[in-house]
Amino acid sequence: MVVNFVNQVGEWNPQWFRELKGRLKPRNILIAVAMSLLGQLLLLMVFSAQLPVANGKNVVQNRFCTNVAREYAAPTCVADGLGGFVINWSLWWTDVFASLSITAIFALLVVGTYMLISDLSKEEQRGTLNFLRLAPQSSRSILTGKLLGVPILLYLVSGLALPLHFVAGLLGQIPLTQVLSFYGVLAASCLLFYSAALLFGLVGTWLGGFQAWLGSGVLLLFVFGMARVGGNVVIHNPLDWLNLFNPTILVPYLIDSYSLDAANSSPTGGFRELQMFHLPIGASFWSLAACMVLNYGLWTFWVWQALKRCFHNPSATLLGKQQSYWLTACFEVVLLGFALNPQISEWRPLSKGLFDNYQMVLVFNLLLFLGLIAALSPHRQAMQDWVRYRHQKRSSRKGGIVADLVWGEKSPAIFSVMLNLLIASVSLLAWMALWPINEYKTLAIWGLLVTVTLISVYAALAQVMLFMKTPKRAPLAATSVASLIVLPPIVFSLLAMTPTTNPGMWMFSAVPWIGLETVSGISVFLAVIGQSLMLGLLSLQLTRQLQKAGESTTKALLSGRSPLALK
Repeated sequence: MVVNFVNQVGEWNPQWFRELKGRLKPRNILIAVAMSLLGQLLLLMVFSAQLPVANGKNVVQNRFCTNVAREYAAPTCVADGLGGFVINWSLWWTDVFASLSITAIFALLVVGTYMLISDLSKEEQRGTLNFLRLAPQSSRSILTGKLLGVPILLYLVSGLALPLHFVAGLLGQIPLTQVLSFYGVLAASCLLFYSAALLFGLVGTWLGGFQAWLGSGVLLLFVFGMARVGGNVVIHNPLDWLNLFNPTILVPYLIDSYSLDAANSSPTGGFRELQMFHLPIGASFWSLAACMVLNYGLWTFWVWQALKRCFHNPSATLLGKQQSYWLTACFEVVLLGFALNPQISEWRPLSKGLFDNYQMVLVFNLLLFLGLIAALSPHRQAMQDWVRYRHQKRSSRKGGIVADLVWGEKSPAIFSVMLNLLIASVSLLAWMALWPINEYKTLAIWGLLVTVTLISVYAALAQVMLFMKTPKRAPLAATSVASLIVLPPIVFSLLAMTPTTNPGMWMFSAVPWIGLETVSGISVFLAVIGQSLMLGLLSLQLTRQLQKAGESTTKALLSGRSPLALK
């Protein structure tokens, strides 16, 4: 039966057939079945051990008893006349359902991510990854086969646990439609994280055997950290967006609880305060589930844009310049949706709350643009081909060099990054214009100006490093940018230059906004001038390198330089 299924799969997706044929061996199937059944049996035994047991004449208290509970104490047990106690089986099955849900989330996301990254790493080591790139199949077909085939044993383990999970939900009086919707959200989360694992597996092969541990470890820390936060996670700033990547937040809705602790049955608070564009998306299970699926779908789309570009052509940039502009616009819209509703209190007025949220937006934007710099910056050979192509007057693109810098796939990324900065800046300025109080607007504009010039310097430095002749250009570029980000705060801290006492110096760090409330206008002006000079020097250096690389072979020979030296 399994063999016939595998053969039928081969007609639809050859890559999936290849993965299933290599993994669905009798020994592997037996191990997966045994792990799943033993795990379920162990879970039921653990929860069975938590049921109340008669203790002589003493009053027995247990969370699964049916008597009214006193404050901070478990309910007392009522005898059933048969030597036992009346049990709240609905609550017992609800706890089983919640435990299975959390276990499934961790297993599917973390283990599946590890398996996918590890598989691509092994393909690279064996040299078979290049054969896949040359196969007469589309990148979507090959990668879909990987997504469906590599974690097939994990799917088998989860599928065997599905009946118990489903029955536990129904016996725990959880609506059938919500249980099925939870499966849909979990599937959408797996699609996003598995796609991201494939992308990381393709671009991070230089990490070797550490690659899979790094990717799955980071995801484990994220999911574990978000799950441990419990219900008190809504802080009314852009960090709330991270909740939409965390499927564990749906479990409290399913068990009608304040948090992942099923003992707390309060239906208010926690994630139910989550808002986006002032809309209470956390008010109900359905609104939150819908927003999570939309969020997963949006970022899965962008991950697949990068996958399709880099699978068949590893030397290509992860994103095209036109794609990056749409990505930045999507990112800013989503981010601002969670920044519009700051937390307000007696010690934190509306103006302060908006400014704090604005600072958090700048943190997210810094991470976005570091990613864009890595995704858009072409390497030496691509830029060399581009400049020689233009030098020989073969370009047919209308608009001249400006159009090439805006849209060209192989042109330097500095201008494109600055255009993305313009898109982000316009979004932030439009938001600042809507602030009801002008108290922090000037400081916010200063922070935006310094941040824009600073990120432009990072982009120029990375592009200059990527045009060097050394074979380790990418690690050198990453190290150089990371040094500019990490070293200044360390040096300032060692010299006791705090953002309060020396805010002007912090304008040259990656986090200039932390000193905005005490900085003077002249310090901001000097910082912008200094960063602009750095940007100008780096741009001039890159221009000279491009002009030198764009010289014709004949001219290079006449000037006494070997054409091989230009490569």
